[in-house]
Amino acid sequence: MRHPLADCDGLSMRVVECAGGARGWEPPEEAGGPGIVFVRLGAFARRVDGAEALLDATVAYFERPGTEEQFAHPAGALDDECFAVDLPPALLSDLGRAPSELPAGPVYTSAAVDLAHRRLAVEAARGCDGFELYERAAGLVGAVLDGPLIRRPAGSPATARARRRLVARAREALRAEPSTGLVSLAREVGSSPHHLSRVFAAETGQTLSAYRNRLRAALVLARLEAGERDLSGLAAELGFADHAHMTRVLRGLVGAPPSALRAVLASG
Repeated sequence: MRHPLADCDGLSMRVVECAGGARGWEPPEEAGGPGIVFVRLGAFARRVDGAEALLDATVAYFERPGTEEQFAHPAGALDDECFAVDLPPALLSDLGRAPSELPAGPVYTSAAVDLAHRRLAVEAARGCDGFELYERAAGLVGAVLDGPLIRRPAGSPATARARRRLVARAREALRAEPSTGLVSLAREVGSSPHHLSRVFAAETGQTLSAYRNRLRAALVLARLEAGERDLSGLAAELGFADHAHMTRVLRGLVGAPPSALRAVLASG
């Protein structure tokens, strides 16, 4: 289900909801775009020209015209939600990119980018001035494109596939239970803590600890946006030591405490 939010000078924004997606791969379809999609809730798999990737709230991906994509929902009948922005040719030209030059795979994003696209969606829904929406959207897309590139480690194709599967299992396990410890996580995905940490960092460009905090920050932002009031309970649910620990992590990642973020993200 698509919920249009705004359209300014060809830059259209919408929230896309998917409820009860199939576990298996859906029929292939031609990708739209050019555009950028941020995952807001849930997680799902995407296959583009044969390359598969797990998508959650820590990543964004670009839609490139002329490519074929498929989707699957390994978690089953859960609600997934994304924020999608169509990118007009003029904007891409300003950013020095052609549609064919957009990243083919998912791009890991910062918690600051996560907060920015959620705030943009809130302002678009409120009817914010089109001039401001366009400017903020352009800055957001530029920040994603200017982010660090992930360099895949060398190795045979079979080794690379095994590493990607291990990282995907770890990400799925952390999303299902963010409070899990490293030893338990490694046991669950069939690895040792050291090997898992080393492979994860090589594949994603960030440590497991950093990714876990990034994921938990995304979950906090989503819950605050939904109006969560029990911050101590939320901290315990997500595996923070206490409310103060959650506050320190959020301040470090996005520069504001949960109480202030709740006010910023309140959708009314």
